[in-house]
Amino acid sequence: MSSPSRRSSSPESNIDGGSGSGSAGDERKRKRMLSNRESARRSRARKQQRMEELIAEASRLQAENKRVEAQIGAYTTELTKVDGENAVLRARHGELAGRLQALGGVLEIFQVAGAPVDIPEIPDPLLRPWQSPFAPQLATAGGMPDAFQF
Repeated sequence: MSSPSRRSSSPESNIDGGSGSGSAGDERKRKRMLSNRESARRSRARKQQRMEELIAEASRLQAENKRVEAQIGAYTTELTKVDGENAVLRARHGELAGRLQALGGVLEIFQVAGAPVDIPEIPDPLLRPWQSPFAPQLATAGGMPDAFQF
């Protein structure tokens, strides 16, 4: 409800509804009120549009978060798998290193006993993983440059 001291702010009540004077002041006031209403309407429309944009952005970000969380889950699963394989390889390395050490001890015993021990040199690419086992073949097979050479 409006208070008795407030006048109606509708433009219809100001147009030809007064004392009939139609003064320039009343006309300016009416134009200003119409301008203010239009400005408020535009402001509400901008606010509504901004709200819709923010809601759309929030939805997009939530979808992206779900996608990233799924990707993190996949990476975590892969990491767990690789960690398991790494543990198996480390155990295998320890086993083979122990066997190699034991064989070295047996060879020492043979050498101390004076037994002739002829051990051929076997190139093992696993002892030098930074070198490609195919590098000598590529060099002789047509002069192709090494892919890891700078």
